[in-house]
Amino acid sequence: MKILVIGSGGREHALVWKLAQSLHHPQLFAAPGNGGMAELARCIPIAAEDLKELRDFALEEGMDLTVVGPEVPLALGIVDLFQSSGLRIFGPTTAAAQIEASKAFAKEFMREVGIPTGDFHVFEDYEQALAYLRGQDRPWVVKADGLAAGKGSIVCDNRQQAEEALELIMVERAFGAAGDRVLIEERLYGEEASCLAFSDGKHLALFPATQDHKPAYDGDQGPNTGGMGCYAPAPVVTPELQEEIRCTILEPAIRGLAERGTPYQGVLYAGVIITKEGPKVLEFNCRFGDPETQPQVPLLESDLVSILEACMDGRLERADAHWQKGAAVCVVLASGGYPGDYERGKPIFGLDRITDPQTAVFHAGTARRDGGIVTHGGRVLGVTSWDTDIARAIERVYQQVKLINFERMHYRTDIGAKALRGQ
Repeated sequence: MKILVIGSGGREHALVWKLAQSLHHPQLFAAPGNGGMAELARCIPIAAEDLKELRDFALEEGMDLTVVGPEVPLALGIVDLFQSSGLRIFGPTTAAAQIEASKAFAKEFMREVGIPTGDFHVFEDYEQALAYLRGQDRPWVVKADGLAAGKGSIVCDNRQQAEEALELIMVERAFGAAGDRVLIEERLYGEEASCLAFSDGKHLALFPATQDHKPAYDGDQGPNTGGMGCYAPAPVVTPELQEEIRCTILEPAIRGLAERGTPYQGVLYAGVIITKEGPKVLEFNCRFGDPETQPQVPLLESDLVSILEACMDGRLERADAHWQKGAAVCVVLASGGYPGDYERGKPIFGLDRITDPQTAVFHAGTARRDGGIVTHGGRVLGVTSWDTDIARAIERVYQQVKLINFERMHYRTDIGAKALRGQ
């Protein structure tokens, strides 16, 4: 069995790592892959956005399955293209992927089907948006409508900050065309969690809820990043709350998309916030999370290939999707300066010292050079450990982190701390 994984980050390395354990014994390929994925898969130098080149490669190699990691190729229509060429691929079509590709679409869809979310207004004109903000002084969240690598959402404490965010997005064009439209949203308060589920278009199989750490520094300080670490399961999402999220958010979304004639097959990711009124959606994503996937896949007991095939065949309800007890924690090791400017090509030391059987090091921004591994991105590695509970997993992962080093390496020291409150 031949499987192609599209992407080059820690999420894709984690997927390759889990797929390599399948009883189907797949031959794995990654496009473009990274320095760590090359140990498990044949890396192909084709960019994740080069859809036709990927399609041609999959046809030439006779791929049995393609798994898409990043959101951009999904939004561009890779699933539609592969399916029209007779190729099996896991992920939503372009129409279904709008739930992430356009925040305005997602919010209007939630309003239409009754999914709880904050109030919002959409603007395409900068002056009109500015006039709206000047009419009231309150906390807001200002968002670029399109894809912005997880960085297009700016939380504002007051009108001045909201006006600055609006200028950054619409005038300075910090996120390019993603800022052609903006959303000005009600700011919600509470603890956040990432709630993901496999979907075959009708049925769901929920992942353990996770909690990401977006800000760059300890205590949730500093600029937002793509994610500095994550843990699963998140205690804030109790079994009762998870069932409420299933019934009020995930199932209505799948049902609503199906009723539109755009059934959703893939992983549906709801970023939720637990408010005093209950869980509300901050955003939807149309793919596996990053770094959420890194702590989730070690907890998956079931064969990932079998689950993906069940989703594509519309038989997820009969699939065996089980998650082991315990907890997992991922700590991201980042380049100095990230999420701003950073240098590449720094040699990474200590990877050979990671021998713990309950730890995996998932490469993100790495490359192979002169027989070694060097930094090649902002988020470089995701060190992930698992154990019987969250406290033990935290202790284990930070013991392993101390074994790795590269120049100006930066990481948060409080990943998972929120999970220990009250214990």
